[in-house]
Amino acid sequence: MYAEFGDTLDLELNRSLHALAAAIRARAVPWIQDVVPAMCGIALYFDPFHPQLPGSVLEFCRGLLEECFKSASKFEDSGRSVEVPVCYDVEFGLDLTEVSQKTSIQIEEIAKRHVKTQHWVLMVGFSPGQPYIGGLDAKLAVPRRATPRTRMPMGSVAIANAQTVVYPYETPGGWSIIGRTPLTVFDPGRNPASLFAPGDRVRFVPISRTEFDKLA
Repeated sequence: MYAEFGDTLDLELNRSLHALAAAIRARAVPWIQDVVPAMCGIALYFDPFHPQLPGSVLEFCRGLLEECFKSASKFEDSGRSVEVPVCYDVEFGLDLTEVSQKTSIQIEEIAKRHVKTQHWVLMVGFSPGQPYIGGLDAKLAVPRRATPRTRMPMGSVAIANAQTVVYPYETPGGWSIIGRTPLTVFDPGRNPASLFAPGDRVRFVPISRTEFDKLA
């Protein structure tokens, strides 16, 4: 079941949805298997064969949402803090020159602006483990590339509009790459498999190429 609360990205709404998701999880409804907040909505995954499944799932979930809204404020800012080392060398930042030209900001300043602001995970999707991260400095908000790449290197840190993404593995993509992290963003054999979760606070930390090689 999916409930939508808007059709455009609203950062305050998104944060409220993370708190709402935490409040629902705290109820520990036995037949609800997962609660996943998205950009503007929230999805409830449930077991249709669970013996405690109510007669009307939609009616129950509507009431559950209304009740959890009342306690959601207790769960604000309940996400984890994730530190992400990033090498902003031009070898990894394939689009740094283009971003610099579009924004009239020096390449060295782009990295400084990117690490300075507060970031948080809006949602995880498109590819397993891929985070959409809000909090990008407004002066770095370039549009998506006119021609997407067929291969975005694994670990690429890329920006578009008001967000940052970190590519968990090599996939096509149309965002502008400004750096790369040596961290394993998604590993199905790890628990949790994804480095990021919706609502997490993210801190990007600049590292040198030497430090990148050591961590990799």
